Amino acid sequence: QGGTVGGLASRAQLRMSFLRWAVITVPMILLLGFLSGRSVPAGSDSSWYQALAKPGLTPPDWMFPLAWAALYVLIGLALAMILHARGARARWLAIGLFMAQFALNLIWTPLFFGKHDISLALLDLIALLLLAITATVLFARIRSLAAWLMLPYLIWVSFAGVLTWRIGQLNPGAETLVPGAHTSQVFG
Repeated sequence: QGGTVGGLASRAQLRMSFLRWAVITVPMILLLGFLSGRSVPAGSDSSWYQALAKPGLTPPDWMFPLAWAALYVLIGLALAMILHARGARARWLAIGLFMAQFALNLIWTPLFFGKHDISLALLDLIALLLLAITATVLFARIRSLAAWLMLPYLIWVSFAGVLTWRIGQLNPGAETLVPGAHTSQVFG
């Protein structure tokens, strides 16, 4: 039922504790991702991006915000599971690695779309992916479902890395196509 037995939390209490974390992590990750995505003109709002030659496997512009929203919900739930796993070994290391890779995730859009620095954006994605893989391995040791929730994110980040690499190959000197973006799209 709702109470504790012998000092242990009931299933209902554990579920509520997880939900309290999820109510914080999911909206926070969605909001930060949205703010990063709107910090500079991106996708079809970017004349620089529109001028680039893109690989044939580039999804349509409308797919990116939908994919990222779904992925942010999944990784927000994964983070909530780890935050909820009090007393788990390496929990704080896993959380720290998650936060570090997410910070790299947030700076990719300003690097790529704002600074037009494809090489630095690619290095950012490589570091992000390595940290995310390491965090996922630690998540698996704490809560296997949290690691499974990270898997689509790892796949999409890998795909984003391939796209970034190919765009760099197809567009040598791309940073000189048009001036860098310095205006925010958050309030525009």
